[in-house]
Amino acid sequence: MNRSFKATAVAVTFCAVAGAGIAGYGEAAAQAQSPLASAATGRHGHGGVVSGTRKIRVGGHSVNVSCSGRSAGRKPVVVLMAGGGDGLDTMADLQKSLSEKVRVCSYDRLGEGASDQPNGTQTIDDTGRILTGVLDRIAGDRPVVLAGHSLGGYIAARYAPDHRDRVKGLVLMDATIPALTAGVTKAIPASATGMAAELRDQTIAVNEGQNPERFLIADAGVRSAGNIPVRIIKHESQYSEVPDYGPALERMWADGQREWRALSRRSSLSTAAGSGHYIHVDRPDIAIEAIQRVTASATAHR
Repeated sequence: MNRSFKATAVAVTFCAVAGAGIAGYGEAAAQAQSPLASAATGRHGHGGVVSGTRKIRVGGHSVNVSCSGRSAGRKPVVVLMAGGGDGLDTMADLQKSLSEKVRVCSYDRLGEGASDQPNGTQTIDDTGRILTGVLDRIAGDRPVVLAGHSLGGYIAARYAPDHRDRVKGLVLMDATIPALTAGVTKAIPASATGMAAELRDQTIAVNEGQNPERFLIADAGVRSAGNIPVRIIKHESQYSEVPDYGPALERMWADGQREWRALSRRSSLSTAAGSGHYIHVDRPDIAIEAIQRVTASATAHR
């Protein structure tokens, strides 16, 4: 494995962007006007009509979604959100297991999987408008629990505070931390060389929009999403490839996970023993248990 590939593999922890080099992630063509300004924001009462995997239209874009399981009573719909560089297929096993008891959906964000490419650089507001349009179709007026991995967790955590009427629970599986750019530049100084320097530079580039979604991963404080159940799960170990800076990176990541606790007074943080960044793959039992508990709690408090 060459040095560049190793650095990129470690960078997966930050936002789950996989590949052999940043250059292949697409151009960050910034536009003065939001490319998704026309995305649907109202509810349409179509929840539950999507079954299996299909394409839906959201804000003029084709979005790939997958739903399985049946709704029961007023249980929330569980929505799985993959990390950056990943499609909904990476959530397939988790979705299959969860759908035995609840309705579960997943989707490819613009630039991922089988969904359309974005028109230009996306902000959190842009990707949020697409998520709202998706929820209108797959959940209608039903409450939802968002369960996100890595960048998917970051987006879920940023979305929930502005949609308290809809989001009734969160599960963050090694979510990208609230201030990743500041964290990685502190953990790996500009004087670093070799793979550590490559990791630092790649992470900054990805955060600036050089990723499949052309999504700007901005540093920001954590806002409250109300008194909803929130389960935050972090990896156990991930940074052995950069031993000189591994301890600092682990502290950075752990501190960032603790920051997400400010989302709710009913938040909890735990470590998935034996897990790397892909917690739902390495320890699906922990991911399933967390999602089921949050869904049950969200149902009980309605």
